[in-house]
Amino acid sequence: MDITNRFLKYTQFDTQSAEESTSVPSTSKQLVFARFLYEELKHEGLEDVTLDDKGYIYATLPSNTNEKVPVIGFISHYDTSPDCSGADIKPRIVNNYSGSDIELSEGIILSPNKFPELLQHVGEDLIVTDGHTLLGADDKAGIAEIVQAMVYLKEHKEIKHGIIRVAFNPDEEIGMGAHYFDVEKFGCEWAYTMDGGDIGELEFENFNAASAKITIKGMSVHPGYAKDKMLNASLLAAEFASLMPSDERPETTEGYQGFYHLTGMQTQTEQAKMSYIIRDHSREKFEARKRFIYDVVRQMNEKYGEGTVSVEVTDQYYNMKEKIDPQMHVIDLVLKAMQEVGIAPKVKPIRGGTDGAQLSFKGLPCPNIFAGGLNFHGPYEFVPIQSMEKAMQVIVKICELTSEYNH
Repeated sequence: MDITNRFLKYTQFDTQSAEESTSVPSTSKQLVFARFLYEELKHEGLEDVTLDDKGYIYATLPSNTNEKVPVIGFISHYDTSPDCSGADIKPRIVNNYSGSDIELSEGIILSPNKFPELLQHVGEDLIVTDGHTLLGADDKAGIAEIVQAMVYLKEHKEIKHGIIRVAFNPDEEIGMGAHYFDVEKFGCEWAYTMDGGDIGELEFENFNAASAKITIKGMSVHPGYAKDKMLNASLLAAEFASLMPSDERPETTEGYQGFYHLTGMQTQTEQAKMSYIIRDHSREKFEARKRFIYDVVRQMNEKYGEGTVSVEVTDQYYNMKEKIDPQMHVIDLVLKAMQEVGIAPKVKPIRGGTDGAQLSFKGLPCPNIFAGGLNFHGPYEFVPIQSMEKAMQVIVKICELTSEYNH
């Protein structure tokens, strides 16, 4: 089976995760695909294939060399984003893309005017949606690339490699993908998530991340008799938001710039709840941002009375760079692999996080490599077939180069 048909087959499984769920995985439909993958890996001849009760799949491609080679791994997640439907996906291949608009469905146009990155893939074969669902290249493209690479290595025994471990997990899109990942069982010196975007992307820096849950207590009084009595929590929520820096939001920042993002707000006169996420690449600035949130709370309480506003700040993940920097050979291998398969690397910071960030802090250095898809989490998602093929070649080359690596 080629990589295109493998990916298309994967898209037929609805694996959307659910943020409010308390089960693991967060949706039972993810397990349907997990069981399919489990059987597929056994069918393709991988060894030690396991599927645990939380939906984590592990498998091994045995070494074919007598040399002592580091055990490395490749990881992808199989859930798709809650932001857009992943059910009844109808993928279509646009062969030899011309650079013009692509009509996904009547009135739904994938246009280079809005998505100029399309023009970087003129002449390639694009897999697109019908405009009503996401595609699922995030991250089923990564899974297809890893499985295809393992099949390729099995068929080309002249390529020497050590023990290669692969793992596929649920719930990455809701930030839970690495929580139940068994690093000790995986048994690798380092690994790579195949979960990046456009061809050539290599990421080993990501945001430090925290969430802030703000609760505001108001006092509800009949509005006709509210003079000097009512405390409107809705207005206090608006005031709180106004005290946050207007030029430090997602829509006003880029690159290494951090932000505060108001993700949700529920307000009534009696009570208001606000949810923020806090992001910054710099650990020092990240800590300062958290202190700023507390300062705003204190300022509000000084004005309206102690206990009016309360906040709970929870760290979510940290910048993997501090774990990767001491082991830059992990990055050097990828750069060399890309060079040898004819790809220009695009090293850039992630304005987000990956399972690899959390795994790096669990003792498994784990940078992120492109999987090839673009416009994730929505109906304009697409993936060039040639990018998936190149990603598969990068995996194969990393395995080959690692067999030549000396500690």
